[in-house]
Amino acid sequence: MLIWSRAGRAAVLGVTALVVLVLYAAPLAIIVLAAFAGQWNGVWPSQMGLGNFTAVFQGAPGEAVWASLVTGLAASAVALVSGTAAALALRGGRGIGRRALDLLFFLPSAVPSVSVGLALLVAFSRPPVLLNGTALIVVIAHFVIVSAFAFGAVSAGLMQLPRDVEQMAESLGASAGYRLRRVTLPLLLPYLAAAFGLSVALSMGELGATSMLYPPGWVTMPVSIFALTDRGDVFEGSALTVILIAATLVHLALVQLATRGGRAGGRRSGTA
Repeated sequence: MLIWSRAGRAAVLGVTALVVLVLYAAPLAIIVLAAFAGQWNGVWPSQMGLGNFTAVFQGAPGEAVWASLVTGLAASAVALVSGTAAALALRGGRGIGRRALDLLFFLPSAVPSVSVGLALLVAFSRPPVLLNGTALIVVIAHFVIVSAFAFGAVSAGLMQLPRDVEQMAESLGASAGYRLRRVTLPLLLPYLAAAFGLSVALSMGELGATSMLYPPGWVTMPVSIFALTDRGDVFEGSALTVILIAATLVHLALVQLATRGGRAGGRRSGTA
């Protein structure tokens, strides 16, 4: 419903700002304060410093940063390649077969991550494929979880592409491979970047399946945060949470910068 009056718009904006402040900004601010706190016995924390971050990087939680980055990047890269290939293969499909395949690709997003972890644990805990206790099974679980989002983002991008540009390239004698490399994929670049960025962000925050599968020495940041807070190390858990948020935001910023650079390079090559 559209709100035309100034008073109505001001009221809606005020309520929205209050909800954002209470549900998002305030909890995040408390986590940031706790990450730098040495004690918190009153209204405000005391003994502020970087001791919690030092303790995180010197202990086992520091290894969780590396495990989360490797798992997220590896799973998201495979999900992007497979999702792009599947979306291109199904492009232009019609009928019940296309809808069934779409449902199959989106099925992992409808299944709880704990169920994904349990399924992989049961499937790969005995020969002939024994992956239980390895880091690979964690990467596979994250791939299963994020693959639906990668496929969905690329499929949505393909629906927005102007077909006349590809048809023009075909009429000029461009092969299918050339059209894919020089026309389709460059036009899809913003959607590919969005798919990759979202996949990494989802992987970095995944807890359910990982908590069932992680082997010793390959503990991701969400699992480590849960373990720290569960045993009462709230300040160190808050510090690792801040690191997780910062790593995710930096990754998204780098993806955005790479996308802009790629699009600028494409425009320069096109004008040349």
